[in-house]
Amino acid sequence: MKILKTIEEVRAQVKAWRKENLTVGLVPTMGYLHEGHQSLILKSVEQNDRTVVSIFVNPMQFGPAEDLESYPRDLQADAELCEKAGADVIFHPEPEEMYRPGFCSYVNMTGLPDALCGLTRPVHFKGVCTVVNKLFHIVTPDRAYFGEKDAQQLAIIRRMVMDLNMDIEIVGCPIVREADGLAKSSRNIYLTKEERQAAVVLSRAVTFGKHKIEEGCRDAKEIVEAMKALIAAEPLADIEYVEMVNMDTMQPIDKVQGTVLCAMAVRFGKARLIDNFICQL
Repeated sequence: MKILKTIEEVRAQVKAWRKENLTVGLVPTMGYLHEGHQSLILKSVEQNDRTVVSIFVNPMQFGPAEDLESYPRDLQADAELCEKAGADVIFHPEPEEMYRPGFCSYVNMTGLPDALCGLTRPVHFKGVCTVVNKLFHIVTPDRAYFGEKDAQQLAIIRRMVMDLNMDIEIVGCPIVREADGLAKSSRNIYLTKEERQAAVVLSRAVTFGKHKIEEGCRDAKEIVEAMKALIAAEPLADIEYVEMVNMDTMQPIDKVQGTVLCAMAVRFGKARLIDNFICQL
């Protein structure tokens, strides 16, 4: 497995693969990889001849008061996980490689980014769309892999690919959870022991919400309020949002019908954690 630092190196490698008529999968990450990322890599290895994993803490998607500088990094451990999972290349550029002096071209979107996480992270999805667009142009993958834990991000990437007529298949992969239900996240490292125990309330709320729907409840407000009450009963939980929205538009709904995303963001100390479930009726 190779670790490449420059765009030129990655393009040369991909061109060599293309000459052999090999398919290429891309797994975009910010590093500090865990079993959730590993599942994306394994799916790419299964579906493609070659797999590129990008490891880049993208400064453009962090707001001024967010955790850009403290975001966890461990390239050695990441490389071991990637190699074990069967990746062929890690693309690990410096910010200066991705954003040359005078950089002023961005990919933005209206509508989908204006809800959920976008309400409190106004620059986030502009940064995500810009860097993912750049990675797509650099790697030119046949398929790209994203986790369903970041459901709003996945919907935005799919919309960008459709709107801009990109010849790339976007593959969403299921949430990977700890044994007690907590969704795997690089930011889980921020949790104290007490906060880690408290954070399990998120997966409990997911299970509770699913059961409400399975029992026949279709009132979105009733489900959301019940989930909020469950989470709020945990003293260490600080709710940012719990919402039920249409999966295609990210707009709030009154009735559970069609494809619905129930998403939440909750803070435990310095850790901002997200979780969700999707239902189709």
